[in-house]
Amino acid sequence: MIDRKYLDILRTIVQRLAGQAIDWAVTGSCGFALQGLDVDVHDIDLQTDRDGAYAIERAFADESRRKVVFSESERIRSYFGALAIDGVTVEIMGGLQKRLGDGAWEPPVDIRRHRRRVTIDGVDIPVLSLEYEQRAYLMLGRRQQAEMLGTWLQEHRDVDRRA
Repeated sequence: MIDRKYLDILRTIVQRLAGQAIDWAVTGSCGFALQGLDVDVHDIDLQTDRDGAYAIERAFADESRRKVVFSESERIRSYFGALAIDGVTVEIMGGLQKRLGDGAWEPPVDIRRHRRRVTIDGVDIPVLSLEYEQRAYLMLGRRQQAEMLGTWLQEHRDVDRRA
């Protein structure tokens, strides 16, 4: 189960972004934990589009730790920034793109296509689906995480079929 500290921060994020036209979702280990995986959570990762990254940064201007700027590595690029809310790092990734096998960049991820919602303690939290996360980790060559997600998904599909 996810630590209360992270749930409180997520409640703050949901409340502060409510009513704004921002497509966003929790991703990474926090998103996994929100969907039932038993993983350690050390930060909160938010994925959005380019405009959403800047809008989230403005909504949390007092908590900004790293201004949103375009950032690129060998396999991934996005508009990246970071916040510090109650001592927890909240990373913002906007317009995220992964490099394809041929060296080209995929189009920016459309959060709406891969987003689902979980409700915990009355808070409706958008998360990226674990199926999408598994595919994304495979594209990034992060096989251990992809295998962990695949195993969990398979085990829970089997449980659902038996119920």
